[in-house]
Amino acid sequence: MESIRSLIFFKRYFFDFYDDQPEKVKEKIDYVLYLIRHIEQIPQKFLKHVEGTKGLYEVRVEYGGNIYRIFCCFDEGRIVILLNGYQKKSQKALKGEIEKALLIMREYFTDKQEKS
Repeated sequence: MESIRSLIFFKRYFFDFYDDQPEKVKEKIDYVLYLIRHIEQIPQKFLKHVEGTKGLYEVRVEYGGNIYRIFCCFDEGRIVILLNGYQKKSQKALKGEIEKALLIMREYFTDKQEKS
């Protein structure tokens, strides 16, 4: 199946989270990222805009009763930039995690602008 979107792993932020996960969780994350790359209309179950932000989204992964979130944003329409991730332990996203993701997102676009 041909990719509809490209993924960019900005610096080590995503991998710092990913590397700490058990193998089965990594497999589920890989599956959801595969869907994001290959499915035109991604269900909100897997990708949702973070309310109160401009351009920040969360990849939603559930495994074994645990919930994991990976923040991301879009660039040039079909490019998904993966930012930081965390294991969700309450109903609300941790404010600090959202703020961290927004900082990383700004860092990505600043770096990109400086390189052009």
